Amino acid sequence: MESMTIRHSGVKTALVLLLLTFSAWTAAAPAVMAAQEEAGNPADNQADNQADEAMARMIVQNADEVRFPADGFQVDVTITTTDRGGQPDVHRYRVLSKGNTNSVVMVTEPASERGQIMLMKDRNLWIFMPEVSQPIRLALSQRLTGQVANGDLARANFADDYNPKLLRSEKIGDDDFYVLELTGVDRGVTYQRVLYWVRKKDSWPYRAEFYSLSRRLLKSCKYENFQTMEGRKRPTRLVMEDALRGGEQSVMEYNSMKRRDLPDKIFTKDYLKKLD
Repeated sequence: MESMTIRHSGVKTALVLLLLTFSAWTAAAPAVMAAQEEAGNPADNQADNQADEAMARMIVQNADEVRFPADGFQVDVTITTTDRGGQPDVHRYRVLSKGNTNSVVMVTEPASERGQIMLMKDRNLWIFMPEVSQPIRLALSQRLTGQVANGDLARANFADDYNPKLLRSEKIGDDDFYVLELTGVDRGVTYQRVLYWVRKKDSWPYRAEFYSLSRRLLKSCKYENFQTMEGRKRPTRLVMEDALRGGEQSVMEYNSMKRRDLPDKIFTKDYLKKLD
């Protein structure tokens, strides 16, 4: 009888322990399942990230194609810089570009700078001046005139220069926009970080904010006055405002765009002396 009582007591203890274990698992299960659901399948997460990255890159690529043709073209650019109470400073350039990676920028005004030519190959930039025998290496981020950097004029290839990330969608007025963060692929790009607004329905660039490596806002840009040039509507007016010195802005105006068959030999140091 005593043996049976001990055995019965042991069975009761085992049942109690089993019941407590089951209760603890039941209480913890929702949290565990929620954590697993949030973590997701690593393979699925990787596929989602790749899809998001591909979509962001496509948005930036489409906006690049809105701004400029993908093949060879020529365009005249006028840059007018104004500040508080000062007289407007006007510079004019002729740009020859091929594939948005190679370009030649010729100064046409002011007369004192005429004959200066910038050559960009990939992200390498040089300036040739009549009074200097050797070309001088420049940085894309270096100021050209007013609020315009060398890279703003010589290179406008966001798709190749930046790793894009789609941050959110945003409604401005009646239009929906993608908001992207662009991070420079290396230190040689014009800006280290860009916030970029692109209209969803037609890939029109709307606004950009340019930041330094320390994430300090340097300037902002608005894309305006869309007109048909070489087969599609493109922004012909860019308004760049200094975020550090209020009241100063530079306006870039594009006109007389036309496609040109530009052989690769044009984008070489030896050929520049033949350009006019």
